[in-house]
Amino acid sequence: MSTMQNSDPAAAQVRAVLLAKLKEAQHQYGFVSKEFMTETARSLQISISEVYGVTTFYSFLSTRPLGKHVIRICKSIPCYLKHADMIIDSVSHVIGIRPGETTPDGKYSFELTNCIGACDMAPAMLLNQEVHGHLTPEKIAEIITAYR
Repeated sequence: MSTMQNSDPAAAQVRAVLLAKLKEAQHQYGFVSKEFMTETARSLQISISEVYGVTTFYSFLSTRPLGKHVIRICKSIPCYLKHADMIIDSVSHVIGIRPGETTPDGKYSFELTNCIGACDMAPAMLLNQEVHGHLTPEKIAEIITAYR
């Protein structure tokens, strides 16, 4: 049985260290590279597939480089019911890319995520670390223009 699947205190410590390392790599490099995942697996004595599984499970971690500004649109039920599709279309129109893409100049990445913790402000988006809620197409254009 692998270290990550054990329920003992040592396994919990490995999970905590793993997540901290992944978050630090995301913060420092803007993504979690294959090389970083490989080295982390080796240093924690766990499989690369376990590291990759944790990395891809969390929507705020990325296995590819992201743009300078990352726009995340909440796609959970509260936002969906408050016309998240209109918000997605509006962001796409303003920056010229679809979810999962990065602008050719590397300025913006556009991601969909399950929750940004702003259900009370639905529909909402996260631009870098700043939450914007009660969105309209006009408000989206103003917000993104302020980041240019």
